[in-house]
Amino acid sequence: MRLAYGKGDVLKAVCRKLRCGKEQLDHLEIIRRSLDARKKDKEPRYILSVEVDYRGKPPRLQPNQVDKAPKPAPPLVFSDPGSIENPPVVIGAGPAGLMAALTLAEAGFKPLLIERGAETNDRAEQVEAFWKSGTLNTESNVLYGEGGAGLFSDGKLTARSKDRTRIRRFFEVLVACGASTDILIDSAPHIGSDDLTRIIPALRNRIWERGGACTFNSKLEKIQVEEGVLRGVTVSGQAIRTEACFLATGHSARDVYSMLAEHHVMLEAKPLAVGVRLEIPQHQINEAQYGQWTALSGLGSSSFRLTRKEEGNARRCYSFCMCPGGLVISCASSEGLLTTNGMSLSARDKPFGNAAFLVPVDLADFAAMGHESGNPVLAGIEFQKQMERAAFKAGGSDYGLPAARLIDFLEGKAGELPSERSCTRAVPALLQNILPEFVSSTLQSALPKMLRELNGAKIEEATLYAAETRSSAPVRILRDPSTGQSCSVKGLYPCGEGSGYAGGIVSSALDGMKAAEQFVFNR
Repeated sequence: MRLAYGKGDVLKAVCRKLRCGKEQLDHLEIIRRSLDARKKDKEPRYILSVEVDYRGKPPRLQPNQVDKAPKPAPPLVFSDPGSIENPPVVIGAGPAGLMAALTLAEAGFKPLLIERGAETNDRAEQVEAFWKSGTLNTESNVLYGEGGAGLFSDGKLTARSKDRTRIRRFFEVLVACGASTDILIDSAPHIGSDDLTRIIPALRNRIWERGGACTFNSKLEKIQVEEGVLRGVTVSGQAIRTEACFLATGHSARDVYSMLAEHHVMLEAKPLAVGVRLEIPQHQINEAQYGQWTALSGLGSSSFRLTRKEEGNARRCYSFCMCPGGLVISCASSEGLLTTNGMSLSARDKPFGNAAFLVPVDLADFAAMGHESGNPVLAGIEFQKQMERAAFKAGGSDYGLPAARLIDFLEGKAGELPSERSCTRAVPALLQNILPEFVSSTLQSALPKMLRELNGAKIEEATLYAAETRSSAPVRILRDPSTGQSCSVKGLYPCGEGSGYAGGIVSSALDGMKAAEQFVFNR
């Protein structure tokens, strides 16, 4: 289907496929759409999956023509909650916490949603001040607050999960809260940060309307456990009685891991990945992906996904969280520690595209750091902090990002930065002083080879920002897969990215939904 198609064009295509007249068709609905730009000698086109009522002889379809698109999610049916003396508590208002709270509220359990950061509008002002002047609020920032870290990101709604029912339910909630209906059919849906700042408050309001409650600027300090059973939580000095706590605090709430360790909650260290964020002109990405068709209207900003296998002394390397037409942003949640990320608005129309380029880190790489934290399980956090301290210092100690042109990084020097770049508060730096040697040497080996796969991408126009350290949680909170509860504390439900079992907006939201459902159905 051509890029500028209408419903009439789709109807004609279906008639040709079924060899029928349009009078034999009713209720045509597009349920899946993907852009096909693989053939460089042919204009890019959309591939559509449609659902239609057909009055005629059933056509013979090839196996690959059988529709596998997700159907609308059926409504969940919960048992009567009965009398609950102490409502369930949800800690964290990111994707996992919001969807856990909404699922509980829809089931009649009237949850209390607690967020350490500010609500969306106040948080957006605090983040803007941080980006402009380096003014950091350690409790409400790019990483903490309503919407979670994903509020200031590309808002990609991709997931490897095969749980089509919950994915559909989550997307339908987002659409009901103001997201474009395109996310229901696009193969690579996304919501920009500008749209998320409208959608997230609407989602919170749905929780309110269904009997839930929310409180902001309220920090989890302790959990109260008696003989392995959760009895309550302490939030900003106030004790709250509850028998169910959904812990959806994200992977940047490092103090939560320390607090859990003090309460002997079972944790384990897990591998992670670190690297840099690479930025190149978006038009070069478009030319590499679309070729001669780049100027066609309706294509939008293209993305990429690149990988490099291990070779010699260089480890595997891969791109992650690609933000077409986006911005590289500075992130911090603690004084003197700095990381980076990418963000896009809904239009994805900024002049640069960026992506993290990450190198896997094994447990053995940071095992020696366990003594610094006093707990080997938290050694991965110390590994991250070491880079983040170095990045903060190299960036001028005011949360400016240390950066280097790729060609300077390859030569092991810090040169002048390009005048045109997305992050204006960046400082020229020798990135090898920030990254572990095995990470910098892998990137030096892999990046030029990976960019060659993007025909038209010029390495002399690529800029690197350091360091990308928080792509995933370095700790896993062990839980029972059959109940979703902590293996050591009954009534504690770890979920989302901070649990170590999810990564990204969609998988975190699904994890929160599933945790809430397990609580409801296993009561």
